[in-house]
Amino acid sequence: MLTQAEADALIAADKDFVDPQPIYLKPGLDESHDLQSKDRRERFILDIWRGTIRLSKARYQTRGRKAIILVRLDFGGAPHTNPDESQVGPDHMHVYREGYEDRWAVAADPAEFHDLKDMGLALEDFCVFCHIQGVPQIQVSLI
Repeated sequence: MLTQAEADALIAADKDFVDPQPIYLKPGLDESHDLQSKDRRERFILDIWRGTIRLSKARYQTRGRKAIILVRLDFGGAPHTNPDESQVGPDHMHVYREGYEDRWAVAADPAEFHDLKDMGLALEDFCVFCHIQGVPQIQVSLI
């Protein structure tokens, strides 16, 4: 577990791809990309998952300290129920919250995520939100 200050600092840290290979957003994609902080003191992982049956369903997340989910964007799927029983629609974002980790979600902000129907743009927006720089070429495939 992290304190909220530690999590906020990890989220705000500028991050770069360790090996910036092109990203092919194809159905059934489930891959991880190594990231590191600019000062090379912290390592992160960017996980990218895309559905196979519902092609509009995807999940992008960053992890710190190998296993701690810092930020996750879920879209095109099911609504989410928070620990207080409140519900959030299918396009939502989890940001680490001390005591809850990634179990709490809020609606994806359209000012930050401009078009969740465009998976490539959504990934670019996610990288901006998570301070991931030097994003490699992104290609979206229907097959």
